[in-house]
Amino acid sequence: MPVADADLITSLVESGVLSDADSKKAKENQGRSGGALRDSLVQMGYASEDQVAQAVAKAAGLQTINLTDMEISPAVIEIIPQALAKKHGILPIEKKPGVMVVAAAEPLEFDTLDNLRFILNSDVEVMIAPKDQLTDAINRNYGGATVDESVDSMLQEFTDSDISPVGEGGASGVASDRATDDDAPVVRLVKLIIEEAVRSRASDIHIEPLADRVRIRYRIDGNCVEVQNPPKRLQGAIISRFKILSRIDISEKRRPTDGRINMRIDGRDIDFRVSCLPARHGESVVLRILDKAKALIGLEKLGFDSVDYERFKKIIKKPNGIFLVTGPTGSGKTTTLYAALNDLNRPDVKIISAEDPVEYHLAGINQCQVHDQIGLTFARILRSILRQAPNIILIGEIRALDVAEVAVQAALTGHLVFSTLHTNDAPTAITRLIDMGIKPFLVASSIQAVQAQRLVRRICDRCKEPEVPDPRVVAAMGLTPKDIEGVTFYHGRGCPACKNTGFKGRQGIFELMEMTTAIREMAFNRTPVEQIRKQAIMSGMATLKDDSIKKAKLGITTLDEAMRITVRGEV
Repeated sequence: MPVADADLITSLVESGVLSDADSKKAKENQGRSGGALRDSLVQMGYASEDQVAQAVAKAAGLQTINLTDMEISPAVIEIIPQALAKKHGILPIEKKPGVMVVAAAEPLEFDTLDNLRFILNSDVEVMIAPKDQLTDAINRNYGGATVDESVDSMLQEFTDSDISPVGEGGASGVASDRATDDDAPVVRLVKLIIEEAVRSRASDIHIEPLADRVRIRYRIDGNCVEVQNPPKRLQGAIISRFKILSRIDISEKRRPTDGRINMRIDGRDIDFRVSCLPARHGESVVLRILDKAKALIGLEKLGFDSVDYERFKKIIKKPNGIFLVTGPTGSGKTTTLYAALNDLNRPDVKIISAEDPVEYHLAGINQCQVHDQIGLTFARILRSILRQAPNIILIGEIRALDVAEVAVQAALTGHLVFSTLHTNDAPTAITRLIDMGIKPFLVASSIQAVQAQRLVRRICDRCKEPEVPDPRVVAAMGLTPKDIEGVTFYHGRGCPACKNTGFKGRQGIFELMEMTTAIREMAFNRTPVEQIRKQAIMSGMATLKDDSIKKAKLGITTLDEAMRITVRGEV
């Protein structure tokens, strides 16, 4: 029988992986996301897949197995059919006399074991493997459902009579019909594209019509990765299918349109924010993948060092004022603010948000969706929010003067306000608000702190190895040989777990500026941003570059990656 949640928690706590406080937060997150507890633990960063597998094995009295790079005889693989292996999440490992050894992520149900014994005419021995390793190994040995392979096989089902070639952005009537037929190959293709993107940890899916083909790319760990490209003649059917799923009018091809998709993938409810934009060779479609379980992580898992973590916790517990998080799109601003709200979300605290759009739904928080078309703007919502007597207000983004004015008013009347702003660093947020039209004395008195952030790629734990950094990179980061003396830097050599990139997942780097008396005076006097930055550093602010270097020295990321994000900029 699968291990009970309580037994899994007990095993992790006993092994020192999990604290009681972390287990409580993981259970709360599981209740909101509706997935399995083990998935919640991994997604929130409280335990790795390896640690969960060890805990499951310990609780069930079974052995573990590492499937990374394991070679399994084709003769053994053939014993269990692909459909059976994928249905039950098992992988045949070895055939012993009278016993078949299989790997699974959980102990098998009694009924499943009995069925396997009957089908195989032998006893079954189960070994526990990390879930991600198991999925990769099943796909590797059975030729799993990767998009590249699925597209090739599906394209054989299309003929010229099935789908006629389409012109610029247009879908033929036949193509549209095929896009609504649940058995049509294009329907299965689109479903696989979405599922593969989620399983690849992508944050976006890009469907881009070119002159002679349709380019499909996933954004994984901040970088776009191109996958199999369908031919141009399938463009209409593919785009129509995405628009149908997101409830967008397929006949509207001249104006930008937006929609949403909700799908359950691998036991998790995933939302997709869909944007269609008319372009030269047809409509470009982008799906933003919104996985609530990944957004709702604990503060301690964001990646702060110990000093900034304590400063951050102290700031968000102030009774009033504005706390701004700045950075470009995709830098994790929403994740940081939601982590702060989750930490503050208690029965005795009222929290209201104004967002455009509401990306993740948070239990216990009143979330308001902006609708500019009916006059429900940020400013109008915020004025009404102030009459709702909240303790904490979240503003999705300060874009214009009217929103900034209401935020300042709320901060000065005893509310704690969280919001985001698009600036490159923390000190620039001060001058940005003044340039918007906020009086300098209001900026000086209302802002409590500003945090700039970026995301750097993490070195893959499975292929991590020491490296000697390039002297040119060391110099570009402003370091001297003495600064790195005795420090061991690392990189990932590449392995199946990270798809040979050397990186898996991302980590935040931060620049946290508190408003000291000196900085408030500078804001009041419209001091240039460079002088504000120097004063902030003197007051203890570590810059984004400083934090990235610190994480490279700790072996979390590479010095090259730190330079890419903080010196050259994200590419």
